[in-house]
Amino acid sequence: MSAPVLWSFRRCPYAIRARLAIQSSGVRVDLREILLREKPSEFLAASPSGTVPCLVTDQGVIDESLEIMAWALHQRDPEGWLDMPQGGVDWIARCDGPFKQALDRVKYASRYPDQNPETHLATACAFLGDLDAQLDGWLFARPTLADMAVLPFIRQFAFIDKAWFDAQPWPKVQDWLARFLTSEGLALVMPKYPRWEEGKPGQPFP
Repeated sequence: MSAPVLWSFRRCPYAIRARLAIQSSGVRVDLREILLREKPSEFLAASPSGTVPCLVTDQGVIDESLEIMAWALHQRDPEGWLDMPQGGVDWIARCDGPFKQALDRVKYASRYPDQNPETHLATACAFLGDLDAQLDGWLFARPTLADMAVLPFIRQFAFIDKAWFDAQPWPKVQDWLARFLTSEGLALVMPKYPRWEEGKPGQPFP
């Protein structure tokens, strides 16, 4: 059986979290790095949404990052990420819903001329304040799926203006992100992968 194909884009937070789970599980895939502004026809034929990450398996296509994380971790979960309190599902939902919507309208304000970026910044800050109150090193007693699903988006938000982010009253969030940014896990999923070329295999990952 051929390895599943993972269509990915290095900087996309959805793709980052999918790669984090696959890296943790050790399940081998064929990683195909693409440019979102030049989507290959083979990728568009595979992905119903035309977005990354997209995993093509012998059983079908998985087009949502959280589902890809679950696919990998249900096969092998050596770090116990799935052993997570129910509250973790709520944190992920808040991140993927209101926080990501606010993040996009702050980071890409010019795309939303009818929106007030300050309003969305306030929404994002409220979420980060709640995270800061929840964190004690991790969201729960140790790293779980919730941490790894949310942290790529905190990373994206922080780097809109890192000096501003570091000056905010969120010491636990800042520490959480700092440990993530220097972690081996992130380093292992963030090399600059060669761009996939039509007719060629991807890159074995992990």
